[in-house]
Amino acid sequence: MAHFTKPAEGSWTELYPHLGTAPVSYQDSIDPEWFEDEREAVFKRSWLNLGRVEQLPRKGSYFTRELDAARTSLIIVRGADDEIRAFHNICRHRGNKLAWTDYPNEEDKGTCRQFACKYHGWRYDLEGELTFVQQEGEFFDLDKSDYGLVPVHLDVWEGFIFVNLADEPEQPLREFLGDLATGLDGYPFGEMTYCYEYVADVGANWKLFIDAFAEFYHAPILHMRQSVAEEASKLAGVGFEALHYEIYEPTAHSVVSSWGGMSPPADPSMVKPIENVLRSGLFGPWDKPEGIDLSTLPAGLNPAEHRAWGTDSFQVYPNMVILIWEPGWYLTYHYWPTAMNRHRFEARLYFAEPKNLAERISQELAAVTFKEFALQDGNTLEATQTMLESGVVREFPLCDQELLVRHLHHTVREQVNDYRAERDVAVAVGR
Repeated sequence: MAHFTKPAEGSWTELYPHLGTAPVSYQDSIDPEWFEDEREAVFKRSWLNLGRVEQLPRKGSYFTRELDAARTSLIIVRGADDEIRAFHNICRHRGNKLAWTDYPNEEDKGTCRQFACKYHGWRYDLEGELTFVQQEGEFFDLDKSDYGLVPVHLDVWEGFIFVNLADEPEQPLREFLGDLATGLDGYPFGEMTYCYEYVADVGANWKLFIDAFAEFYHAPILHMRQSVAEEASKLAGVGFEALHYEIYEPTAHSVVSSWGGMSPPADPSMVKPIENVLRSGLFGPWDKPEGIDLSTLPAGLNPAEHRAWGTDSFQVYPNMVILIWEPGWYLTYHYWPTAMNRHRFEARLYFAEPKNLAERISQELAAVTFKEFALQDGNTLEATQTMLESGVVREFPLCDQELLVRHLHHTVREQVNDYRAERDVAVAVGR
């Protein structure tokens, strides 16, 4: 696939003139009314990734997802026919949440043959059909076929399960993903199933954390103490510039690619002693996983074709990121809004199944190293949210490396404004 190349004299941002270069307003991160419209315009209309097929290993496997941003709860289940389906997690009798265990606001998972409501005992099969009504004869002209679970559009790409809450999606999943999917087709996601997970409740707007991972301009300053002193001083002095930025037009997705693969580093003194001992670190285990063919990478990886390529960060609009690392593993981020100034951050690290203790420990070092870096990134967010809400400064200058930051806010702004225009027209004609 073709990629844009940064001009010899110029900038990445200049490749996308419609974004402009003016300072950017962050009103979209502090306005409660705007957030309510994001629910409708963004989260009820976009394809959203809820997990992977490995979470549903057999017929009857299910999990639920609480989507505060869309004010609903969903059941994702593998049916008796082996098909994966999604339903709103609501009983058709009196509206009770259907699948939950001890606490109705907590997500649930397991394996079952049917779903039974805890309130009055209505039952539904794995395909969502109503199969049993307690004291059915006391109802009036009740046709059970009219009261199945409410389905949600679902599709799968490379093992990632996506849903769309619209009555009718504006486009199929594959078309929605566009060149991003084309560029990653064939990567062995399904062979990397050993997962570490971190979840945090963050006191900041969901877009602000995406901003934090959409550029590497911050790396030599914010993460200075994670490097050995000599390397930290070098980076702080000259800065850090990523290898490649790209927006997959006409979709809203994007990628930033960075150098830095250390497998192993040319100079052992560049990294901490424990990293040399365990042959692992932020970029993951230095030794590629055995049994997984990484000799030929999909066309979308390492778009700069740089010999020192280390990682690509793919922003899957609106709230998912896939990071693929050169040594042969990947991780995902999800940002689920719960309020104008709060969101649930989820990070999952996926490795090949470790074959021995050494491999497992090297993966665990990567996982805890990532957690430390993520905490450093997240540590700034609540301070940013507080000061944005002060209203003291309303517009902020962004550098060339903050192209994807500019793009995210531009895209959300366009989508919300389009929704508002549609709503105003509907009101005007009395619908």
